[in-house]
Amino acid sequence: MTTTTIARAWMIRRKDGLTLGFTDHDVALSFDGVRFRPDHGMAARALVQGSGLSVDNSEAAGALSDDAISERDILAGRWDAAELKMWEVDWSDVGRRRLTFAGSMGEVSRSNGEFKAELRGLAEPLNNARGRVFHPRCSARLGDAGCKMVLSGTAFQTELEIEGLDDGRIFRFSEFPAFNARWFERGVLRILDGEAAGLHGAIKNDISLPGGGREIELWQSLGLTAQTGDRVRLTAGCDKRAATCSQKFSNLLNFRGFPHLPSEDWLLAPQVGSRND
Repeated sequence: MTTTTIARAWMIRRKDGLTLGFTDHDVALSFDGVRFRPDHGMAARALVQGSGLSVDNSEAAGALSDDAISERDILAGRWDAAELKMWEVDWSDVGRRRLTFAGSMGEVSRSNGEFKAELRGLAEPLNNARGRVFHPRCSARLGDAGCKMVLSGTAFQTELEIEGLDDGRIFRFSEFPAFNARWFERGVLRILDGEAAGLHGAIKNDISLPGGGREIELWQSLGLTAQTGDRVRLTAGCDKRAATCSQKFSNLLNFRGFPHLPSEDWLLAPQVGSRND
């Protein structure tokens, strides 16, 4: 490969399938079914690649663009964990290329009309914990393969229109279905339409209001602010206790915790005998 004809090319694919290609060459390149555009400034910095299982890391930077990586999409988290590949390619013959990086985008930030994205190598998942944790509370996530709960019914979900909104994280509803108090705490609020469609957040508080209304507070505001009239879906929450699994969800057979483990007091002072049952 002739050094004077080397260019770099990046391919970014979001979880929703949107794929973009960029290059630092001055004309567009095409290969693997992707067109790599030169018209959006993008550069890679400080690529570090280690041998063995060490995690590759780098940083990508580029200009924000409404039709490419927009500030709105970054705020909405739509580029989080997007797949990313980087090549060195001979622009005179794109068949002569070498894959130099494969991984995903980590934290994405923006400032002064530019985005910056942390790049995570393929070995990054090896940092995650593996195996089960022995703990009195459940290790499954509500509705996943371990939990096996089906949440699509009206007993655990409801859809409503936003009637009041404060600080981008407090949602108010004047009329609310007959769910028990605090039913949705630790659950999920998902925006179904409007500019913030698809965004979701964890529910911190579910507060009953006079007259049958309800106030739902998220732990933090969403990347984009929803509007009154937008529809949302609320999904019930679980505190991962065995009693909740049994009484609220009737799902104790699939409980993934160890509710009868001795307490920390017993482990520290087993000699106290009958006080620890």
